[in-house]
Amino acid sequence: MASEPDTTAVREQHRFDQGALERYLARQLPRFAVQPFEPLSVRQYSLGQSNPTFYLKKGSKAYVLRKKPHGSLLPQAHKVDREYRVQKALFAAGFPVPEPLLYCSDPSVIGTEFYVMQHVPGRIFRNISLPGVSPAERSALYVALIQTLAQLHSFNVNSLGLQGYGRGPGYCKRQVSTWKRQYQAAAHTDIPAMNELAEWLANNLPTDDHEEQLLHGDLRIDNVIFHPTEARVMAVLDWELSTTGHPLADFAYTVAFSFWPETSRVGHFTNISNIAGIPSFEELVSLYSRCRNVTISVDNLNFFLALSYFKTASICQGIYARYLLGNAAAENSYEFANLVQPLAETGLQLAKKTSLTPGIQPCSTGELFRQTEKGQVVLQKVKDFMKKHVFPAEKEMEEYYARNKNSPDVWKKPPTIERLKEKAREEGLWNLFLPAVSGLGQLDYALIAEETGKCYFAPEVFNCHAPEPDVASSDATNMECSLQRDGDSYVVHGKKWWSSGAGNPNCKIAIVMAKDKNTTASRYKQHSMIIVPMNTPGVKLIRPLSVFGYFDYFHGGHFEVHFNNVRVPASHLILGEGRGFEIAQGRLGPGRIHHCMRSIGAAETALRILCERSAQRTTFGKKLYRHEVVAHWIAECRIAIEQARLLTLKAASRIDTLGNKEARKEVAMIKVVAPRAVLKVIDCAMQVCGGAGFSDDFPLAQMFAYIRTLRVADGPDEVHLSVIAKLELLEQAKQLNAHL
Repeated sequence: MASEPDTTAVREQHRFDQGALERYLARQLPRFAVQPFEPLSVRQYSLGQSNPTFYLKKGSKAYVLRKKPHGSLLPQAHKVDREYRVQKALFAAGFPVPEPLLYCSDPSVIGTEFYVMQHVPGRIFRNISLPGVSPAERSALYVALIQTLAQLHSFNVNSLGLQGYGRGPGYCKRQVSTWKRQYQAAAHTDIPAMNELAEWLANNLPTDDHEEQLLHGDLRIDNVIFHPTEARVMAVLDWELSTTGHPLADFAYTVAFSFWPETSRVGHFTNISNIAGIPSFEELVSLYSRCRNVTISVDNLNFFLALSYFKTASICQGIYARYLLGNAAAENSYEFANLVQPLAETGLQLAKKTSLTPGIQPCSTGELFRQTEKGQVVLQKVKDFMKKHVFPAEKEMEEYYARNKNSPDVWKKPPTIERLKEKAREEGLWNLFLPAVSGLGQLDYALIAEETGKCYFAPEVFNCHAPEPDVASSDATNMECSLQRDGDSYVVHGKKWWSSGAGNPNCKIAIVMAKDKNTTASRYKQHSMIIVPMNTPGVKLIRPLSVFGYFDYFHGGHFEVHFNNVRVPASHLILGEGRGFEIAQGRLGPGRIHHCMRSIGAAETALRILCERSAQRTTFGKKLYRHEVVAHWIAECRIAIEQARLLTLKAASRIDTLGNKEARKEVAMIKVVAPRAVLKVIDCAMQVCGGAGFSDDFPLAQMFAYIRTLRVADGPDEVHLSVIAKLELLEQAKQLNAHL
C-alpha cells in the first residue's frame, strides 16, 4: 500500500466502515470478489481540498473512490453524481479519464454517496512548476495539457449525451453570482478587494456569454495523470466543478498561474511565468487557439482571468471554512485563509490591465515591440559575451582558415569554436532559439539573433546556427529523391544538391526529404523525412559546391550527395509517412525570423564599416561622408535596416501571439524585405570601400554572397510575392464582402 504516492492512513474525520464498503463492492462491482481471501486495503490521498479521495487495493486490483465529505456543506457543492456522469460520457467518447465503474447514492453504505473508478498508473506533478524534469519536458507536458483542454472544448455536449448538464446561456453571469454567494457563505472576515472584484465582474460581463461548451472547471497540471515516461495525458481528474459554458473561462483558469502573486505560496502553487521550459502566457494562448482553430486576442482575456482569480479566492475561502468546521479534506487547509486577499487583488489588477503580457516593462523609447524582462537580461548577456569573447576571436578564425587553406583541416571546426561553445554553455547561453529550453519567445530571440548575426560564427558559438533551407526547389513536386518501404526498412534513392554541412567531419547523420512515388496522397502528403547515417552503404559525397566562389568551410560546405539505394531501418522515419512538409512548415516561420534577424545583424556590421570607411577616406579634398551622395547612402541604409527590423519583429510578435499560420503573410514579406534591405546596405558599403570591399580585407564580399543566396535558398522572391498578393486579396475580399 505504501507504494501509492501521496497517500496516508485514512484520517479520523473521514473514516468509514471499510467492511461495509467491501461487502457492497463484492455485490456490485464485477470481478471485485475474484480473490475473496485478499482483504480490501484503503488509504487516503493526502492532497485535494474538496471531495475526499481514497486508494483501494483488493489483491491485484486497484481502484479509486471519491465521496462527499461528512457534515455541513456549502450549497450546490460536492456533487459526486455529476462527476460520475460526465466521466462516464467522456470515457465512452475516448477522452482521457479514469474509467468510472459504479455510483452509489445510498449514504447507509459508508455515510455519504460515492463513486468508484479504475486506478490509472502514471505521473502526477503536484508542483505546477515541474522542478524534477528538464525544460524540454516541461514544455511538452504543458503543451499536452493545453491540447487536452482544447480537445475537451471541441466536444458537442449533446453528442456526449450530456443534455441538461449545464444551465444554458449566461454562464459567466452565473459564475460571478455563484462564487459571490459561495464566498459570502464561507467568509470569516471582510475583504474589500473581493467585494470590489465581484462588482467589476458583474459590470463587465462578456457580450458572447451564450457559449455552451463542456468545461472542466478546475483543470491544472496537478489534476492530470501523465504517462510514466512520455509527455502524454492518461487521465484528467477532479470533475466536481464541470459544467457547460464559455470555454475561455476554463482556459483562463488553467493558465492563470502565469500571473500568480509571487508572495502567495501555499503547497506547490506558484508563478510559472519565468520558469525555463514552461511556455509563456502568449505561447499558451497561441497553442490553444491553434488547437481549436479559433482566433483569441491576448488582451481580450481580462474578464476571464479576473473571474479565475475571484473563483480561486472563493474556493480558498471555502477550504478554510471547512477547516473551521473540522471536515477539510487536506491537512494544510488552514493556510488557504491567507490567499484570499492577494488573489482578489491580483484579479483586480488583471481586470484593469491594458496589456496582459507578463514581465514586460513600460519602454520610454517608444519601441513598438518590447522584450520580456528575461529577454532583456539574456540579450545583454549575449552582447557582453560577444564583446568579451566572440569579436576578439575573429582574427584567430581568419588565421586558422588562411593557414589551412590547402589542407583537409579546412573542413574542420577551429579549436577556437569549441572553446567558445564551452564558455557559452557555462554561462547558460545555449540553445536560446528553442523556447522549450530557453523560455524565450520569438520576439525575445529575434533581437538576440540580430546580435549574433554581426559575426558569421557567433550563432554556432551559442548553438543557435540557422536551420539550413530544404534542398528542394520552390516547387517541391519536382523532387526526385525517392523513399520506398521494404519490410522493416526504407530504401532511399536519389541525388541531393546543396546538402549543407555534409563536409564537416562531425556530420554523422543526414535528415533526408524524399518522396513516395507510388502514393496517391495530396501533393503535400507525399514527402517524408528520414534519418540516414552518413556511413550507410550507398551514401556518397560527390563534390562541394561553391557560392560565388566561396566554399563555406565553416558550416561544412554545401555538397552534392548521392543516395544509391540506401537502406535504413523503418524506425529512422521522423513522425510518420507523408509528414515531411508538416515537419518543415512547423519550423519555417520561426526559422525565417532567425534568418532575417541575423541578416539585419550583418547589415549593422556593414553599415558600421561604411561609416568608418567614409570617415577615413578622402576624395576631391573632403571626407567621403561629406559628399552628399554618401551621406544619403548612410541615411537610406539606416532607414532600410529599421524598416526591415520592424517588419521582422512584427512577424515574430504575431507568431508568439497567434501562431505560425496567422503570421504567414508577415513571414513571406520579411523573406523579400530583409535580404533586399541588407543587400542594399552591403552594396553601399562595398562601394565606399572601393576595391578593398571586394577582397578578403573586409567581410563584405562574403556577406554579400551569403545574403544574396537567401533570395533563392529561402525561396525566390517571386514565390513569396505571389503568396503575399494572394493573402492580401483574400483579406480585402473578406473586408469588402465580395467574391474575387
